[in-house]
Amino acid sequence: MTRTLLAASIAMSLASLLATPSAFAAETKASPATVQAAAALRDQALKDNTGWKVLESLTTEVGQRMAGSEGDARAVEWAKAKFKELGFDKVWTQPVTFPKWERRSEHGEVLGAHSQKLVLTALGGSPGGTVEGEVVRFDSLEALQKAAPGSLAGKIAFVDVMMPRAKDGHGYGIGSRVRTTGASSASKAGAIGYVMRPAGTDWERNPHTGMTRFENGVKPIPEASLTNIDADQLARLVKLGPTRIRVALDCGFNGEYTSQNVIGEITGSSKSDEIVALAGHLDSWDLGTGAIDDGSGVAISMAAAQLAGKMKRPERTIRVVAFANEEQGLWGGRVYAESQKDKIAKSQIVMESDSGPGRVYEFGGTWSKDAEPAMAQVAELLKPLGIAYTPGKGEAESEMGLMQAAGSAAGAFAHDATRYFDLHHTPNDTLDKVDPEDLRVDIAAYATLAFIAANVDGSLGSGTMPAPEPRKRR
Repeated sequence: MTRTLLAASIAMSLASLLATPSAFAAETKASPATVQAAAALRDQALKDNTGWKVLESLTTEVGQRMAGSEGDARAVEWAKAKFKELGFDKVWTQPVTFPKWERRSEHGEVLGAHSQKLVLTALGGSPGGTVEGEVVRFDSLEALQKAAPGSLAGKIAFVDVMMPRAKDGHGYGIGSRVRTTGASSASKAGAIGYVMRPAGTDWERNPHTGMTRFENGVKPIPEASLTNIDADQLARLVKLGPTRIRVALDCGFNGEYTSQNVIGEITGSSKSDEIVALAGHLDSWDLGTGAIDDGSGVAISMAAAQLAGKMKRPERTIRVVAFANEEQGLWGGRVYAESQKDKIAKSQIVMESDSGPGRVYEFGGTWSKDAEPAMAQVAELLKPLGIAYTPGKGEAESEMGLMQAAGSAAGAFAHDATRYFDLHHTPNDTLDKVDPEDLRVDIAAYATLAFIAANVDGSLGSGTMPAPEPRKRR
């Protein structure tokens, strides 16, 4: 081949490569003007009280809002009105139907020579009924699982496992397993009832509720969570000798109920079909007013999106989803994920706040390699807030984890959970436990990521990344 022909061949090959989009993928990065605006947004959010006002409104005007309750219905109407008040230009709902579980009354007591009251609460999904029997204590879930069939006939199983306190909240994995699976194991061994040390870290006489499930074919039995103080007392009594207790629960499933996911949007100026989605769940348990779980998540998402949209009209649509019935099984999340399954490539990024209003201390998540420059820009913007960058670490929380599993890019913020499980699912989950300054920092972090994602030049990789490993749900 002559030199002229060789040069022509190289030129043609180069032109062909440049014409192929996949040959040299464009680096996803925000413009200097966008970064400057994001820094101003971050600083403004640190002075803004929108999130606190939203949270105060929800917990005061609606209060407790257990899925299927009258409070649930009022929360839906509250969310629709609040989105409009905050200036979201599109507000819509998705129906979410689920089995309706109700709590009516609960009582526990020690019988016999050491008779005394036990403070407890029914676990979500428990059947009603009154049971009396001798307590059999187990110091681990594994010990209960090894109990022979029939060995607990006529007795009440007590799993006594303390949940450790941790900044990253990892101890909840232990507590939630005891709560969600213990009663099935007890029933299979013949027990007539089940009580547990709570999935919580506080030392107040406040019980922790939460959802539980029975395996298919296993007879449901009344099940309840004690307080840590009452669990200590019961353990001491069992150590003294045979101890009988009575657990009386008036609760159970009562038909079906249809609630709503409530969705607000700030429509994008040029890429309105591409979505930056933030979320929290609107429902709560009924013992407190759901300020930390998950009123704070709703407030963070609403305020972050509103502030980001006010900075300038975003190129992409910024969406906030207030999910229905997360607590009893991600019901709203499943409906939303199903509605988005054919639109994953248009999901620019998802993020959710569902681990309380503790201050964010890490930022990570999953996105494509081409998006790393943009995420590094976000990390630099978050540095002044004391937030460490941990790319590739962390998962979108709760419902938005379903979107991540379907292939969406996801942002993950780690909130300080040191005190979260003192309050989680208890009567102490109230507004006064929220630190307004921490809430502002959290909103600043979510708003910064949402703003960059909505205005960055390029995709963050949704629909192009390998499917993530199956995730463990809360």
